[in-house]
Amino acid sequence: MTSYVLSPVTNTAASIGSDARAPVIVTFLMFIGLSLLWLIALISNEDRPETLYLAGRSLSSRFNGLAMAGEQISVITLMAVPGAIALYGYDGYTAAIDGLIALGVLLLLAQKIRDSGCYTLGDLFGLRASGAAPRTAAAVVTLVITIPLIVIQLRAAGISAAFLIGMSASHVQVICTVLMGCLVACFAAVGDLRGASFMQVVKVPVTLLTLAVLSLLALGKFDWDPERLLSAAANNSAAPDSYLSPRFWTYAADVEPLNSLGGHLVLILGTAVVPHLILRVSASRSGRSARRSMSFAIGLVGVFVLLLVTTGFAAAAVVGSDAIRSVDAMGQASPILLAADVLPGHSTARTALITAVACVAFLAVLTTVTSVAFAAAVSLARDVWAHRAARAGSSDTGAGEVLALRLGITVVCLVGLSLAAATHRYPLEFLVTFATCVAATCVFPVLLYSFVWSGFDRRGLLWSVYGGLLLCVVLTVFSPTVSGTPYAVWPDAEFDWYPLESPGLVSVPGAFVLGWLGSRGRSRPGSRRETSGVRVSAPR
Repeated sequence: MTSYVLSPVTNTAASIGSDARAPVIVTFLMFIGLSLLWLIALISNEDRPETLYLAGRSLSSRFNGLAMAGEQISVITLMAVPGAIALYGYDGYTAAIDGLIALGVLLLLAQKIRDSGCYTLGDLFGLRASGAAPRTAAAVVTLVITIPLIVIQLRAAGISAAFLIGMSASHVQVICTVLMGCLVACFAAVGDLRGASFMQVVKVPVTLLTLAVLSLLALGKFDWDPERLLSAAANNSAAPDSYLSPRFWTYAADVEPLNSLGGHLVLILGTAVVPHLILRVSASRSGRSARRSMSFAIGLVGVFVLLLVTTGFAAAAVVGSDAIRSVDAMGQASPILLAADVLPGHSTARTALITAVACVAFLAVLTTVTSVAFAAAVSLARDVWAHRAARAGSSDTGAGEVLALRLGITVVCLVGLSLAAATHRYPLEFLVTFATCVAATCVFPVLLYSFVWSGFDRRGLLWSVYGGLLLCVVLTVFSPTVSGTPYAVWPDAEFDWYPLESPGLVSVPGAFVLGWLGSRGRSRPGSRRETSGVRVSAPR
């Protein structure tokens, strides 16, 4: 491969010059204001809970497929994945591919989920187990999955906003995180699935177009030769000989490839069954429509992943990994840095490109946090509040359930925002792995057993969910992501007796085993041993 290196910028933190910063910030604030006005216009006066939750199950396959693709464009993927590729090359690239494979897993489950008539984890857990305990377990798992995702999304938003205004100090990042979080919480508190879907649909072409422009401009710097761009990316990395090889990004070399296998396992299985994607699948008109939506989404996400990978390598080639790392150790600012360096300074086009990247990042935060918080609040409103109201004999819970939904969204967002602000000094990127691990461990085995095994019952479900959750928590606490390594939350402490970064290789098989052991024996009161596999009538 021919060596072709561009000199990285020497003062990356100031790459968005003062001349460009003012118009970028003004345009960015105007975009936020327009987004708020548009979201207000999309607010529905509908007071029927299921219409708010599922848009009346009226979304066409193409529209819902576009929205499903938008669900995959989070600020984590948009900022962190190109950063990982820019800093670690091949290993960051494989992380981007896992998200695409996860949609393939969801494609296999989509029709069964939609045909079951369920749209929360509580409903799905209720396929095999009656009573309040399975719904409580579902609400606990939903919160354990969603709150870490919200924390990481808001942290990334704060980092991006702080860099945009040219002040990357820690306290400025906290202020930006709080401001962005409050704004997003206000948006989320008044939304519904239909309005969120329109936002997701708009986000997809805007994001793809912005990434395509970044990629083409970067390729133009290397005479439209991808090989020269890759060569420049490798030579501008911290380790040119290892950049395009596996295991450059590894913290536990002595247990490879088990470490990588566990990471890929939880990212693929967990991403496929997170609550907001299940809610999205359930909004389809039918099971067949759900499958068509997933097929359409996979094609769009494939294009997104291709552009994301190109952007990551382009950031390494144009900006350089050292310059990226000097601004943000995790590389989350790399798309904005690339936008600032890929065009000559003091130009209108450069300002417009930086603004576009900033607006796409904000749109990603807005839509993702809204979707995740909305799914969590739906679970609280339906699986906890409405279920208890129905058991108490209440005849009309519609208005109360909607109020519980709005309060739930506000509480979930505020909890996530408080945690994001309080923990800003700690490296909490492992929370993404933890959240997806909980989904892969506590949700995927239960869904698979519920759909294919008529012997799966209440005790097996509770053993699988709570036993799997305990494994996830304990093994994460005693893993190298929490202590004993330079990148850990507490690097000076040493209680990392579990050697892998992700508990998935133990927790996922463990949850399957616990579900099987718990379901053995004769049928017990409260269990539902059905021979047809899935109950197809829609829940109340």
